[in-house]
Amino acid sequence: MPSISVVVPVYRAESSLRELHARLVEVMQQESTGFEIIFVEDCGGDGSWQVIQALAAEDCRVRGLRMSRNYGQHNALLCGIRAAANEVVVTLDDDLQNPPEEIPKLVAKLAEGYDMVYGTPEREQHGLLRDLASRITKLALQSAMGAETARKISAFRAFRTELRQAFHDYRSPTVNLDVLLTWGTTRFGSVTVKHASREAGASGYTVRKLITHAINMMTGFSTLPLQIASLMGFVFSLFGFVVLAYVLVRTLMFGSSVPGFPFLASIIAIFAGAQLFALGIIGEYLARMHFRSMDRPPYLIREQAGQHEI
Repeated sequence: MPSISVVVPVYRAESSLRELHARLVEVMQQESTGFEIIFVEDCGGDGSWQVIQALAAEDCRVRGLRMSRNYGQHNALLCGIRAAANEVVVTLDDDLQNPPEEIPKLVAKLAEGYDMVYGTPEREQHGLLRDLASRITKLALQSAMGAETARKISAFRAFRTELRQAFHDYRSPTVNLDVLLTWGTTRFGSVTVKHASREAGASGYTVRKLITHAINMMTGFSTLPLQIASLMGFVFSLFGFVVLAYVLVRTLMFGSSVPGFPFLASIIAIFAGAQLFALGIIGEYLARMHFRSMDRPPYLIREQAGQHEI
């Protein structure tokens, strides 16, 4: 089995980190020729960083990176992936819902010739609203990844470290790891894995955050919203021409225009709404261009723990 770098974004996971570390070490010692565990603490405000420092002092295979502020899960993952030193990167959540014991399944599937393998849950152990928001995110990803791949994505991934060269120079503050990985390969695979219920704490992803993430991802990595705006413009323009033809025919046949202010007002409101909707989408893209022109980094490391410096 190849050498593996396990990257774990950490957010308010003080209570689960020691168990996660113990289970990871047990699995990796049996399955990998060499491994490291990279914990990226995303400024959750609890004692997670102190636990990571202690683990790094006790185990030379543990490395800790602490962000200067809360950047988000995907930004933390990008930071950890760029720090990885081994042949294969495995990413998983800090809440033990992705069982470390399932990692060998992902790596074995990777050996079949895939560049990227997702661990697709048998059944996700989230609440109704969280599941709904996850589906919205996957729907948004379809335009960037393709429908089949998007349906199987999860935070439990294994991929060849060389894929990071495809986004080596990426510096936008808006990060979606799954989209970035499509820049380097189309050889995606998936395996069914267990998905445990959350034993402690609460998810940092609310429905609002997931929907915001989906919107950011669509406008940051896809032209689908612009295509929708163009289609809407065409449909409403066609509707306007139909209304105009109706008015002209009625005037020629009956010698009077269509009476009624409410009818005209509703037509004007429809067109005004369509124009504002299209302008809003264009504005989102202009905002993305503005933020990228500022060259803001996707993350900044404040502290490190472990033997390696990056």
